[in-house]
Amino acid sequence: MFDSIAPRYDLLNRTLSAGLDQRWRKQAVAALELGATANVLDLCTGTADLAVAAIARNPAATVVGIDFSGAMLQLGLKKVREGGMSKRIRLVRGDATRIPLADGTCDAATIGFGIRNVAEPEGALDELARVLRPGARLAILEFGQPKIPGIRTAYAWYFKYLLPLVGRFVSRHQSAYSYLPASVGNFPAPAEFARTIERHGFVAVRAVPLTFGIVYLYIATRA
Repeated sequence: MFDSIAPRYDLLNRTLSAGLDQRWRKQAVAALELGATANVLDLCTGTADLAVAAIARNPAATVVGIDFSGAMLQLGLKKVREGGMSKRIRLVRGDATRIPLADGTCDAATIGFGIRNVAEPEGALDELARVLRPGARLAILEFGQPKIPGIRTAYAWYFKYLLPLVGRFVSRHQSAYSYLPASVGNFPAPAEFARTIERHGFVAVRAVPLTFGIVYLYIATRA
């Protein structure tokens, strides 16, 4: 599915979020409080937007971006090369539950809207704990549900009806943007997911609502 929608994935992200996705990624990178030469893992990197955001903020850092979708990675590689970041960002095809990195080799990790797409998310959290050094920070962006009544109603209508319609029209994929609201609806509530993160080797876990709770930024520290 992700291979199929890859050519229009970035366009749809910008369109369907009204450009807010770029702001959310910058907030995630800022939450990492990266050192100048940090070694960062961007899991479920997709087209590498979050990896690029990390280097834009910390030009001396290095990022390994890992994703299961070859088509997404091809577009990400093009973006990295055009941005002159080839020496700073390395993209690897791999499984989030079997991260191809050694123990304790990363200073920070990010996941942007990818953890709910992992078949075994708790396995991915175990792997993140394995490859992060003690004290390293983790930042996860994921969709949520606004709590303010009027905004919640309007967002629910947009997410259920308008988003799949626009997504199908632009991506030309019949099911991908119906999958999105369904997968968000099945994802644990923020407090529950924060507890899940904590059970897998992390402390000081916070779930920070962004843009009225449309998105949550989960911030944690490797124990």
